[in-house]
Amino acid sequence: QTKTGVLKISHDIFLWSDIISTVEFNHTGELLATGDKGGRVVIFQREPESKNEPYNQGEYNVYSTFQSHEPEFDYLKSLEIEEKINKIKWLPQQNAAHSLLSTNDKTIKLWKVTERDKRPEGYNLKDEEGKLKDLSTVTSLQVPVLKPMDLMVEVTPRRIFANGHTYHVNSISVNSDCETYMSADDLRINLWHLAITDRSFNIVDIKPANMEDLTEVITASEFHPHHCNLFVYSSSKGSLRLCDMRASALCDKHSKLFEEPEDPSNRSFFSEIISSVSDVKFSHSGRYMLTRDYLTVKVWDLNMETKPIETYQVHDYLRSKLCSLYENDCIFDKFECAWNGSDSVIMTGAYNNFFRMFDRNTKRDVTLEASRESSKPRAILKPRRVCVGGKRRKDDISVDSLDFTKKILHTAWHPTENIIAIAATNNLYIFQDKVNSEMH
Repeated sequence: QTKTGVLKISHDIFLWSDIISTVEFNHTGELLATGDKGGRVVIFQREPESKNEPYNQGEYNVYSTFQSHEPEFDYLKSLEIEEKINKIKWLPQQNAAHSLLSTNDKTIKLWKVTERDKRPEGYNLKDEEGKLKDLSTVTSLQVPVLKPMDLMVEVTPRRIFANGHTYHVNSISVNSDCETYMSADDLRINLWHLAITDRSFNIVDIKPANMEDLTEVITASEFHPHHCNLFVYSSSKGSLRLCDMRASALCDKHSKLFEEPEDPSNRSFFSEIISSVSDVKFSHSGRYMLTRDYLTVKVWDLNMETKPIETYQVHDYLRSKLCSLYENDCIFDKFECAWNGSDSVIMTGAYNNFFRMFDRNTKRDVTLEASRESSKPRAILKPRRVCVGGKRRKDDISVDSLDFTKKILHTAWHPTENIIAIAATNNLYIFQDKVNSEMH
């Protein structure tokens, strides 16, 4: 672990199970959780700011690590169920304890995270080891007291929500009512009550009667941040459907359909693949939606269904490389996207351990790199440039030398501050803008 920027989770030679598969800040930003392909969840806690060590302000250190999911085997379908953590979502804090949901392909679990720094001593009927005393030796009564002890973080499973999905769970989202959440797989979305594990309510089902008629799948879904009746889900055809649970119990008929008409001149064999939406996020204000497809990020206004109000090219230089990206399966990579706290800047990942930021007000964009070489402690990240052809400037990287095995799929932005978490394979990078709140 280094002073400011980088949290190293493992070594250069890493196991498949060490690859980070999800990153999520809690609602205050004081805690940051990561899940990996080995079914583990690591929680980092932000250290309090210290006047003696100004460079250590807001540093994140490991708070707790626990095994969330184990590999399972479905004997009826003869299928292995991976332990990989697909998504983590924090619940709003109600008391001193923290709660989070984690899911693999099939099973969602609710975890409670508590601290203990005192232990009771002086029981009347038990000795120091917890064994029952001989009652004949108890001659007086004493009041047990709490004695200080080293801080212990305990993570306990509170609920296990199983058997709700036939297909792989791709997203979970906690409702603003703080009582319910939804989980989505390829063809269905279920609504759960946080206190009830043995049943869920199916709110979207796009499975056709004949599976040969299947033309699209659900890729992501999210509840509106303020209206508990509204949610959105995205599809592999590039469309977004906004649903209102007040309209009907089964939301197969959407309230609004957000879809951009395809430009016939850009039509190709890869058109449908690259238009598939891999992530959708409501803005904090609830007015906009952010979506990511293979080559672009788009901002949609909830009041305008016909086209996005903003489109940003993430790596348009890959358009000529789609054939080789199809052959090595990279074209199916699912990149996530994130808003900053004020909804003015958006962030998403790319290849070669690059990540992109777009300022919606100034229309400026920047490419940054999350790597150990470029992320020395307290070093300012230098913008990177990819050149397609022609003259190359110093420090430019050629599109032909991009490393497609190094990809940033998972990113998260602190809910109020300019702190970002970037998952690059088996490393977690945390960057903080200490100078000012503008992008540079």
